Amino acid sequence: MSTKILIADDEADIVSMLRSFFESKNYFVLSAKNGTEALKQVEQKPDIILLDINMPELDGLKVCERIRDYVSCPILFLTARIEDTDKVKGFAVGGDDYIVKPFSLVELEARVCAHLRREARHNFKAQIKFADDMTIDYSERCLFFEGKRVGLAKKEFDIVELLSQNPGQVFDKERIYERIWGYDGEGDSGVIAEHVRRIRTKIATYTDHVYIETVWGCGYKWIK
Repeated sequence: MSTKILIADDEADIVSMLRSFFESKNYFVLSAKNGTEALKQVEQKPDIILLDINMPELDGLKVCERIRDYVSCPILFLTARIEDTDKVKGFAVGGDDYIVKPFSLVELEARVCAHLRREARHNFKAQIKFADDMTIDYSERCLFFEGKRVGLAKKEFDIVELLSQNPGQVFDKERIYERIWGYDGEGDSGVIAEHVRRIRTKIATYTDHVYIETVWGCGYKWIK
């Protein structure tokens, strides 16, 4: 399946040049000539976005700020000049890199490929974790032992996810409660102990290994 790239720039000749170049590299190209069109094209779920900063209607910084909470793909800003203050603004709204005009197509492709590789590695790590006979599939929110699925309730998996993605780090009950139930959750941190007990009981069916360790007086941590 072709990598989908969104090119948003109000200069038609730049869009045309980049479209021809990336299509020759077997990318599927989406394009936009202003910020409003860019917002619509983002609905097509591009794998990477090249976003001109100085566009009419909505500039690139505003577009990035609008979409960053909903789009995780790399966003590379295209700009005619760049100063430290501009970089700070761009990174603050969620940009990943800057490409200064005029740019080399070879360098641009190299930057795009580097970000796509980094994203692929990140996504792989985020999906699956192997620990002895245990497999945690974060994308499917499932826990397996030697291929056998362990039935965890939603909050139970949320606790496993939080602790296993931060191995060795101690989380007290209050912090776990705030991270999973939220500050406005109804109840108290005492429910954490009961959830941990149920998780341990379910895991104990398959192994004697203790994955969630109690740190007395502090909280819990994940043992690698």
